[in-house]
Amino acid sequence: MRPVLPACLAVLILLGGEASARPHSLGIAALPGESTIAYDMNGAGQVAAVLEDVDGNTRGVLFEKGKITDLGARGGKHSDARGINERGQIIGSVRNKDGTWNAFLFHRDSGMRVIGTLGGPSSYGMALNQDGVAVGFADIPGGDWHAFIDDGAGQLQDLGTLGGNISYASAVNKHRHVAGTAANEHGLRHAFLYTPENGMVDLGTLGGRQSSALAVNDAGVVVGASETTDRRWRAFVHDGKRMVDLGALIGNYNSFATDINNAGHVVGTVVVGSERMSFVWRDNKMTLHRGGQGLHLTNSINDRELVIGATYDRSMSAATMASNAVPVVTRGGSELLTLIGAVLAMAGLGVLYRLRSRGRGIGGGN
Repeated sequence: MRPVLPACLAVLILLGGEASARPHSLGIAALPGESTIAYDMNGAGQVAAVLEDVDGNTRGVLFEKGKITDLGARGGKHSDARGINERGQIIGSVRNKDGTWNAFLFHRDSGMRVIGTLGGPSSYGMALNQDGVAVGFADIPGGDWHAFIDDGAGQLQDLGTLGGNISYASAVNKHRHVAGTAANEHGLRHAFLYTPENGMVDLGTLGGRQSSALAVNDAGVVVGASETTDRRWRAFVHDGKRMVDLGALIGNYNSFATDINNAGHVVGTVVVGSERMSFVWRDNKMTLHRGGQGLHLTNSINDRELVIGATYDRSMSAATMASNAVPVVTRGGSELLTLIGAVLAMAGLGVLYRLRSRGRGIGGGN
């Protein structure tokens, strides 16, 4: 039997009645077979991106006005670029000749500044704020890794855990509030928000065992994904008081919120069977983009309302998309669920009709 939801979404496209809004390719020049992925873009249009060749080697780059600036590789074969601020600083990681990794900050004028570790061999840079304060995770002498924050003073601050062995930081805002994921005393990973005033605070789950925080805006609103009681993963928004199930506005499918901007607009991914869709939640409306019509990867959303990531057609291609693009249908949450329910009912009636036409209606024979 064919999955019902993709068929329902096809009907939703017809009901939407609006022209498809295609993503815009950034035009990063790539070698044959090479993939390009955009991770972040600032207000000046500077892009932090990663290029991956056919052998899986990656290199972080700054893409600006059609030109690529390689961030450097320190003799290894891998580097990446995870974020860029309004100053043009890029956060990323680079692999050394001996196989260890180092987090770094890069600026076009000053080059690469390598960030240290927490006593172990490696560190990984994940995000930075507008002041250049960086966060990520690093090995500790015992072999586990912990979330860190680096203010440029020369020594990383270990943010600790929620009682378990590991933690990692994913995002930081202008107040130096850090969002990420940490193990608790039971070894389960939970989303956290760290503030200088309160330390690391467990944000809980949507009823399941685990959760993970991926972004935080300057208002302290955190987004990510959490398990539910039925072991699904659902996108969430945590407003500082409670975790809200954003994925419930989409349906009982795996969804993951990947970023939030300062206007409170959220982007992420929905996985339905083999189909990967993207979503934008803004102005109390949910917009779904079918696979092949929106971005395949939704890595971030900036304050210019651009969603940054990549499309997919045999390989990844760095691209952006307007956050108000409406290729499928836009409704408030309850309206969207009602509409999906109506389409499901229509699909059920169609199945019943086909069964009756074959002499196998309710109460019928073989």
